[in-house]
Amino acid sequence: MGAGRMQIESFHDTVTGTVTHVVADAATGMAAVIDPVLDFEPQSGTLTSAGADRVIDLVRSRGWQLQWILETHAHADHLSAAQHVRHALGGKVAIGARIREVQQMFRSVFHFERSFLPDGSQFDHLFEDGERFLIGELEVTALWVPGHTPADMAYRVQDAVFVGDTLFMPDVGTARADFPGGDAATLYLSIQRLLALPADSRLHVCHDYPPPERAAAWVSTVGEQRRGNIHVRDGITQDAFVQMRSARDATLSMPTLILPSVQVNVRAGKLPPAEEDGRAYIQVPINAFFNNGALPPGL
Repeated sequence: MGAGRMQIESFHDTVTGTVTHVVADAATGMAAVIDPVLDFEPQSGTLTSAGADRVIDLVRSRGWQLQWILETHAHADHLSAAQHVRHALGGKVAIGARIREVQQMFRSVFHFERSFLPDGSQFDHLFEDGERFLIGELEVTALWVPGHTPADMAYRVQDAVFVGDTLFMPDVGTARADFPGGDAATLYLSIQRLLALPADSRLHVCHDYPPPERAAAWVSTVGEQRRGNIHVRDGITQDAFVQMRSARDATLSMPTLILPSVQVNVRAGKLPPAEEDGRAYIQVPINAFFNNGALPPGL
């Protein structure tokens, strides 16, 4: 299968640092969108779709037919635009099968409605590790890469790998591992799985938080990561990584959009069911992640 038939277009969301990728088989016109983003302004609760609409416009302008909307995991820093994209373009919404574990963890945190089942049925397809599928005639392999969350997936298409929240650009390092179900030692092993691929494999990250001296970027090679990743370059042991990652994660604040994002993203990008007034509401559970849920006296 010729490499020239695969086309990749990427969109960087400057607010959340997320990169949405579009992968297409030029010969058949079939395409996939990876990690689409809705625009959410938490101070006012305003939800819009300008960023996702740019992706939709590209797919339409190329005459491509959308086959898949692929999530690498249930993101904690943006609301998925999967349903908005599917409404406009069609396609199946898919994620890794371990999303069930994430749904189970957060079902009680957010006191979801009784009809919500943590069985992954909100998605059209759940990928198992090593499962192969097609974008047109391009073969894709789903790779389970847990650690950031229990359910992270990467998608390998020829020499391109869409790595989700495992690796960032070499000068930024790696994803945090302190979310519920995350584990730094597991993340290290997942990264080593990716870094065992051929050195010229292109790794497409799904976030970039560039330092001031460079513009946003989202493609590196396995060789570049092994030589220069500030967290996991060659020679850094698992123990050293876990120590570094644990210490660093302890200094990080929670992502601004974690509460609204998780509630939507474990539902495959659907909003919670509307209340009697016709509006959908995002919950803010008090002390759900701290103090074992205990409230200050008198409250």
